Amino acid sequence: MGRPLLWWVRRDLRLADNPALHAAARAGAPLLAVYVLDDETPGRWAAGGASRWWLHGSLEALAEDLAALGVRLVLQRGRAARLVAELAAATGAQAVVAGRVHEPWALAEEEALRSRLPEGVALRLAAGSLLFDPESLRNQAGRPFQVFTPFWKACLAASPPGPPRPVPAGLAGFRADVDSEALEDWQLLPEAPDWAAGLREAWTPGEVGAWARWEAFAGQGLADYAAGRDRPDLAGTSRLSPHLHFGEISIRALWHAAAGLADQGRAPAAAVQAFLRELGWREFSAHLLHHWPELPEQPLRAQFRDFPWASDPAALRAWQQGLTGYPIVDAGMRELWHTGWMHNRVRMIVASFLVKDLLVPWQQGAAWFHDTLVDADLASNAASWQWVAGCGADAAPYFRIFNPVLQGRKFDPAGDYVRRWVPELARLPLQHIHDPWNAPAGVLASAGLRLGADYPQPRVDHAQARDRALAAFASLK
Repeated sequence: MGRPLLWWVRRDLRLADNPALHAAARAGAPLLAVYVLDDETPGRWAAGGASRWWLHGSLEALAEDLAALGVRLVLQRGRAARLVAELAAATGAQAVVAGRVHEPWALAEEEALRSRLPEGVALRLAAGSLLFDPESLRNQAGRPFQVFTPFWKACLAASPPGPPRPVPAGLAGFRADVDSEALEDWQLLPEAPDWAAGLREAWTPGEVGAWARWEAFAGQGLADYAAGRDRPDLAGTSRLSPHLHFGEISIRALWHAAAGLADQGRAPAAAVQAFLRELGWREFSAHLLHHWPELPEQPLRAQFRDFPWASDPAALRAWQQGLTGYPIVDAGMRELWHTGWMHNRVRMIVASFLVKDLLVPWQQGAAWFHDTLVDADLASNAASWQWVAGCGADAAPYFRIFNPVLQGRKFDPAGDYVRRWVPELARLPLQHIHDPWNAPAGVLASAGLRLGADYPQPRVDHAQARDRALAAFASLK
């Protein structure tokens, strides 16, 4: 048996268009795949509860797909740099191949692994999670972009991502006995109480599930994407974000699949461009994190380090539980808890409410999303929260404070989204579904609704909260 090639599985849990697998096929070496559950290296940004649930399903699916090719997936838990190096030494691996990861700790993790590998054993890193190398794009001053529109123009002007490649033929598994932990022993799934029932109903982790999600979106939602993506009451978004985060579908393959539909006349060009632009925001966030690794902790605009945030644990808890008294906000937070996901428009609304109506620090909202989102991507999460808070790259002006009532009326015009996730309001007429506190007593009685008992009164008065937020911002000057 020849010396194996060791595939260190990181954020690329797929077979198709996987550079690591193609490296193994070119080398003609037997392949051994290893995934290390490392909660120590990322520190506080280790995978949250919802992400761990997804990871269990994704690893289960990957192991089955690899087994069909005769390749084994080894599972180990601990410091990845140490365990991968030890496995490389024990198996006599000729090299370690892995996909690049752009989180702040990843570079140090890679250097630690290189220093531990046996002499002559190289770590070969392959791109695969992004469309463009973060070091390849610069503005006219030679610095990384901090504004999205010129960044996206630079992406479109660059050489397009190469075509995706299929699963390579001729892979052979490494046959020697190697110790592996059992996935079930990692306890990634919740025990009692089982809060994951809604996640199981909503998602199918794994590469097959990712492509099924794409096919459903391409056939139903993509044509109206430019207009429908802002409507949480409609199935107008792709919901591919968790599949992309875990690398179950190649970003390059997705780019070409979408562009191909436009080229073939099977989807409107404007809708496809709007979809690709959203992939561009994901790319922009990743590039920001690459160049500013403090992004998840510190505001990019230094003046916001002195922002007079409020310390209000009760307000934070009400927001987390979907009990703020603002229906569109509460609907979003309950959707998040039940499904591990929230519509992107509603993410902006609930984030604005937390940081501007309640003056709770954006870092606390980002931490909650990190724990409860199945697509909890550190770069996108941090960049998006800073955008809403007005302290990040290309951020919305601070005075852009979403009015939750007007946002509800505009983007949930029939009240269907609120009625689904806040069922205690379901019998209210449309006129008051987004502001139940303004409904006459007779209307509330007919709807069987007692404000303050069945559903809370508004946590704050939005007009007063807006004035407070603007005064807080003015204090920075």
